[in-house]
Amino acid sequence: MYQIRLQGHLNRKWIDWFEGLTMTLEDDGNTLLTGPVVDQAALYGYLKKVRDLGIPLLSVNSVGTGDV
Repeated sequence: MYQIRLQGHLNRKWIDWFEGLTMTLEDDGNTLLTGPVVDQAALYGYLKKVRDLGIPLLSVNSVGTGDV
């Protein structure tokens, strides 16, 4: 399970681009994407999408004890 925190609120129209992740718009104005990531290649794919959108990446964290 991973959490990817982005600066600013991501428009909900992009959630399909991050298939498999849950989008939470946080009170502090940031966006949290949470969900299972099958391997490092999949994680890199999500990070490339963040880059392509031009959104500042605040953090990436592995959380929980499930398979990552």
